[in-house]
Amino acid sequence: MKVLFIGGTGNISTSVSLACVERGIDLHLLTRGTRDIHIPGAKELRGDINKPGDAASLLQEGQWDAVVDWIAFTTEDIERDISLFRGKTRQFIFISSASVYQKPPSHPVITESTPLCNPFWQYSRNKIACEERLNRAYREEGFPITIVRPSHTYDTVIPFAIGAWTEYTAIDRIKKGQELIVHGDGTSLWTVTHSEDFAKGFVGLLGHPQAIGEAFHITSDESLTWNQIYQITASAVGREARLVHIPSDFIVACDESFRGGLIGDKANSVIFDNTRIKRIVPDFKATIPFHVGIRRTLAWFEADPARQVVKKETNDVMDHILSRFSRAGV
Repeated sequence: MKVLFIGGTGNISTSVSLACVERGIDLHLLTRGTRDIHIPGAKELRGDINKPGDAASLLQEGQWDAVVDWIAFTTEDIERDISLFRGKTRQFIFISSASVYQKPPSHPVITESTPLCNPFWQYSRNKIACEERLNRAYREEGFPITIVRPSHTYDTVIPFAIGAWTEYTAIDRIKKGQELIVHGDGTSLWTVTHSEDFAKGFVGLLGHPQAIGEAFHITSDESLTWNQIYQITASAVGREARLVHIPSDFIVACDESFRGGLIGDKANSVIFDNTRIKRIVPDFKATIPFHVGIRRTLAWFEADPARQVVKKETNDVMDHILSRFSRAGV
């Protein structure tokens, strides 16, 4: 099977790329080379999908069994992809987001049939618009789409709601015994998925005829409270977590930039029903529990001091919110 990844060396896609090579897929990566990551066995096509010259070179490769765009975020990106790959691929996979699902949810169990509506986060609305354009291309011209909606998937990122992800600030605070902000009372349920588990489901969709025209989310079946996520991470660091619970609305009132990620996503309790991906990919099963996966993530950060980025501005924002909350006496 001949597969093209646009991207392919990110937090989620690196594990998928490695799994593809392991399964003998003829994998080509179109990448700008901004990350010092190489996938042994994959063929690198250096270039930028947004540059016409690079795209023309890419198309010389001819027909693809599957094309996956890991870095499409707007309908402009989708229009470009439809134009480039119309008639040149048997399957086009768009990486959407589980944040597209209805917020607030009318039911805590999320299936692929849950309505798509997120009035709180522009990122999610952009992804919804991309899905709508692709579905129209499928209906009107048979463009062979598959939509995949990852949820909170981690490997080389720390899956906290505030003060983490690609930076080390929250972990540094744990090590120093400083307070961390947890939105709400910390008891809402959340799902974090290791990228290697995500890859097991994703690779099974490549070239699968029953995946055409369909949407799938791929997540772990492990549901944790936010308190558990923070406490398990602190335990992996060898410290106790000093958690301060602050209502999401209060956090957003202090800093509007948190609206999308909290009110439009993590403030909601969700449980994902993975029946659809398991029906199409029967051997899919998430086997890396968070208490194991987060230790691997922390080891990755600690293997290179350059990865342990502590941002003063992040600390300042967190301290500002904590100070305001303390003064409010809520």
